[in-house]
Amino acid sequence: MSLFGTVALPVLALLIADSPPVQVLFSLLPIIGHLPFDVPNGVAFEYQVVTVVGVFVFVFVPFYKPRPRRVVNITLGALRRVVIGLLALAAIGYFDFSFRLPRATLLVTGVFLLIVMPVWFVALRRRPSPDGGRRIIIGDDQETMEDILQAIDGDVLGYVSPPSTHSGDDRLRLTAPRVADGGTSTDIGELARLGGLSRLDEILVDYDVGTAILAFARPDRTDFFGTLDACYEHGVAAKVHRDHGDAVLTTGTAQGPFVDIDLEPWDWQDRIIKRTFDIVFAGVGLVLSIPTLVVISVAIKLEDSGPVLYRQTRTATFGDTFTIPKFRTMTPGSKNTVPTDSDELEGVTRVGSVLRRTHLDELPQLWTILKGEMSVVGPRAAWVDEEILIEKETPAWRRRWFVKPGLTGLAQINDVSSTDPETKLRYDVEYIHRQSFWFDSKIIVRQVWLVGEDVASALVRSVRATR
Repeated sequence: MSLFGTVALPVLALLIADSPPVQVLFSLLPIIGHLPFDVPNGVAFEYQVVTVVGVFVFVFVPFYKPRPRRVVNITLGALRRVVIGLLALAAIGYFDFSFRLPRATLLVTGVFLLIVMPVWFVALRRRPSPDGGRRIIIGDDQETMEDILQAIDGDVLGYVSPPSTHSGDDRLRLTAPRVADGGTSTDIGELARLGGLSRLDEILVDYDVGTAILAFARPDRTDFFGTLDACYEHGVAAKVHRDHGDAVLTTGTAQGPFVDIDLEPWDWQDRIIKRTFDIVFAGVGLVLSIPTLVVISVAIKLEDSGPVLYRQTRTATFGDTFTIPKFRTMTPGSKNTVPTDSDELEGVTRVGSVLRRTHLDELPQLWTILKGEMSVVGPRAAWVDEEILIEKETPAWRRRWFVKPGLTGLAQINDVSSTDPETKLRYDVEYIHRQSFWFDSKIIVRQVWLVGEDVASALVRSVRATR
């Protein structure tokens, strides 16, 4: 059905574009209404159909597999693929081939496909069952799996675990707990192993899983959060044993043995608005700050001839990592893992001291926001090496991993840094639960005001120093 729609809808779009009523309406449009359609006939029209269908069949190849199931991912993915297809057709037309698509036809076809293609694939998606659907257990802790099966109401299809968890016969033998009088354990059944974590994506699709219950001995970065990421992509509801509830972002309270994990604290409309705002903010910010970027780069280079930028690996959503660029504020080779206030760092250059006080060292991160690895507002991403130390002091630190990190956030405007991880975590989790476009706007206005104050203070210091 996906392939049928990818073939039929572009052909229908061409027929609509070549119809006289549509061409009359198009001619009434300002600016673009004068573009000709040049309706082809016979072999020329067949060339057009083959070209358009061929392009869209190729670009929509990832959609012939039933994933992802989330409406927002399907919609945005389909829109992205349509745009790629239209750009490919425009490129073909640029070379003036005999089967090129007229610009007016391309515009009408593009508008039609931008509307109907996402609707088509959303209509074909597999919808989760209202009661949670088929359930599986994912994890590496057999004791927790047994506790889950004791408490769960209903059937479980099987379990998914790393190879080291099972004995090799692909079945997990479960035993009842010992009775109070010292009686021996008895078998309560077997649970089939569906596969390893490397096949989790396929298992979620093949078995049409609706709910995944996590049973990891500890919330490991690669396994625990990788599983959450897969559940998020496939629209699978995730639950966790209450013993792990303090390590994840949860909804409601733990009334029973399981807690729902909030995999999507933003609804999809807010996510689209937020991403659009990020692109506009970062794009305009980069353009307006070009003179400042040039001046800072020259100043850093003149001071010690070292590199202008410093790149640092930080933690992103669900424990993934990404690299951020910053203006270098320390002497080359300086490194500090322990969370420390800026004024206490050794090796900070004179230019770097000014950049840190005014926050101008963060300007290159606008490019990271434009790429989509960061947002303007969100929990401040911590250095990977720094997080290891913070997690030892604050076990629930990973609650911050459920949204995209930001350039600024609620903790930053309240002057709280990683040197006080408990308070910072409280502010970050509060932001995640309260986030909205208007809340983001308030945070940005407050941050701009604080940066203005810091810049003014730095200017006053420099004036006094010259007297």
